[in-house]
Amino acid sequence: MNSTVIIKNKTTIQELISDIKQLTKVGLSLSVVFSSVAGYLLAADIINYSTLLILAVGGFFMVGASNAYNQIIEKETDAIMKRTQNRPLPTGRMSVNTALTIAITFTILGILMLYSINPKTALFGAISIFLYTSVYTPLKSVTPLSVFVGAIPGAIPFMLGWVAATNEFGIEAGFLFMIQFFWQFPHFWAIGWLQFEEYKKAGFNMLPMNTKDKKAVAQIIFYTFIMILVSVAPVLKVSGAFYIYPVTAVIIALLGFIMLYYATQLYKSEKNTDARKLMLSSVLYITLVQIIYVVDKFLH
Repeated sequence: MNSTVIIKNKTTIQELISDIKQLTKVGLSLSVVFSSVAGYLLAADIINYSTLLILAVGGFFMVGASNAYNQIIEKETDAIMKRTQNRPLPTGRMSVNTALTIAITFTILGILMLYSINPKTALFGAISIFLYTSVYTPLKSVTPLSVFVGAIPGAIPFMLGWVAATNEFGIEAGFLFMIQFFWQFPHFWAIGWLQFEEYKKAGFNMLPMNTKDKKAVAQIIFYTFIMILVSVAPVLKVSGAFYIYPVTAVIIALLGFIMLYYATQLYKSEKNTDARKLMLSSVLYITLVQIIYVVDKFLH
């Protein structure tokens, strides 16, 4: 009897952990933490490992909180879409109160940890949560411009690392922000293309002009091109202390052209297979670019 109770408790704890992971989107949260760590390494003259750890954990809490609030707000629409209907809230495995407790706890812990680095880092973290949950999430069902608003909190983590290391928001942090800001349009619109029918069912407007056609892909191509220009601009030494070698700029441009290639393929075919290739290449792009910037910095 006791062993049955222990096994049952163990599975209940495992299920709860699994639900918390889903609620806070652990995978996505870790990729965001990766961005802020890259931003920190780019800025820091001397790496303070305790600061780096606080930034990573605090950043994780902030993103996890944003995702949890998002799922509380979108509980009803999540139940409509195949991709999200098995989440803890629409299935009833977790109550809204439990989710809200997790979200608030993560917010408080995240802000306190980032504040212990410096107040500016905490401020940008708080702005990110506010914009994501209070502006971007409600706008998704109103206008395709929600993607522009969503790109702001999405672009903060890379810049956040720089602010954490320097306690300054200057041209360098601004450039890191712009790189991740413009990257998000091809990335999210590729997802919007793949999930278009599902989003439509839930009443979300996630593609430009809310149409799945060549006009939407033309916007993707335009923003991919801007993203490449901003990503290589530090070679011209226009971005303060953040600059890169010409060979680094060439490598980054080539990575950007891979995205551009898949975007033009999507323009020709309008097929989901090409949208998926574009989406995957965008994930590869932002990951590699951040690594390349850090490697370039340590070669200076």
